[in-house]
Amino acid sequence: MQKYNSFALGEIVNTKILQEIQDKFCDATGLAAVIVDVDGKPVTSPSNFTNFCKMIRANPIGLARCMASDDKAGRKAMEKQQPVIYHCHSGLTDLAAPIIVNNEYLGAFLAGQVILPQDGDRRNRLWFQTADLGFAPEVVEEITGVITVVPENRVKAAAQLLYIMSNYIVEMGVTNITQRQLMTEMKAKADLETMLKASELKALQSQVNPHFLFNTLNSIARLAMLEGAERTQNMVYALSDLLRNNLRDLDQLSTLRDEINSLRDYLLIQQVRFGERVQAYIEIREDLQDMLVPVMTLQPLVENAIIHGLEPKKEGGVVRVSANVQDGRAVVTVADSGVGMSPERVRQIFREEKRAVSRGQTTGLGIINVHKRIQNHFGGEYGVIIDGQPGKGTLINVHLPYSRCNY
Repeated sequence: MQKYNSFALGEIVNTKILQEIQDKFCDATGLAAVIVDVDGKPVTSPSNFTNFCKMIRANPIGLARCMASDDKAGRKAMEKQQPVIYHCHSGLTDLAAPIIVNNEYLGAFLAGQVILPQDGDRRNRLWFQTADLGFAPEVVEEITGVITVVPENRVKAAAQLLYIMSNYIVEMGVTNITQRQLMTEMKAKADLETMLKASELKALQSQVNPHFLFNTLNSIARLAMLEGAERTQNMVYALSDLLRNNLRDLDQLSTLRDEINSLRDYLLIQQVRFGERVQAYIEIREDLQDMLVPVMTLQPLVENAIIHGLEPKKEGGVVRVSANVQDGRAVVTVADSGVGMSPERVRQIFREEKRAVSRGQTTGLGIINVHKRIQNHFGGEYGVIIDGQPGKGTLINVHLPYSRCNY
């Protein structure tokens, strides 16, 4: 496999971050997506793949064709130094955005699995182009009948967005590796975990041009509005606000009101993914919403409840966010009806403080990170308390100083 400074793509890039952005992109646009390396092999788990493509990839010959098609498309995008739109070997419309670092091709961000309006009889040709794989015509007809028809200008806009986000994050990954190596060589005596967190934030803020990224997202949202795609418009705006919130300095304080607004953006995106499987309720009195909390306090906790508590349950469940005052201190509660967790798992979460910051799906911030930041701001008597039992859901109480709640 091709290397960059002795690192493979999966070592240079924080693939969890790419997976998170890939998943969010698919939730917002409805397109399928996957990231591949220089050989066309997947680096991330496929998101939102059509049943037609899943069926083809389940066939060894079909999978080999898909990988060859992905590899060819990625290299074509590299040659052009820009995203390309193409027809895959099966006949669906796909797009490829190259991942390039210092003029070196590391892989591609692939999306699509749709049909363009001008393709006309494209559905009829899907079976003919995969007939030798032995699929029953009636099965192919059924699963291709629900493949989305997407205007070409929306596909092009999606390609540009993928290209911007993937390449900025790749650059951030390379910078983080360099910084980590330098810190090791210098044998810094400062707390390594704090330094890494600070360097990651600085790398992100120095390499990503937030105005350019958000202007691109807003352009896509306006395009969706002109095309009457109100749901897509709302999703793109929510993603834009969520990314803007994630770029804030984690050492700052925020009002609970702002945290709630950010949480609503996150829940809007997750609602598209999970539908009725996940129900979320925010029940916080108006008079408590001006209290001060560390930035990014609520979202990582709700995210943990959804991803680790509710998603594993076939029927889903409910997460509730509430707040009250107990014994002179504010307590914010995140309760879910998910799979729960054992006392040993609770102890393990807090033992991770000595090893590494556990990471969430979207924010990159785990429960322990929220706990530590609260204690850094307000003292060791405050923080996160977890109460969970297997099969009976999880209750997270966040204790904060009520005397510091008002400006």
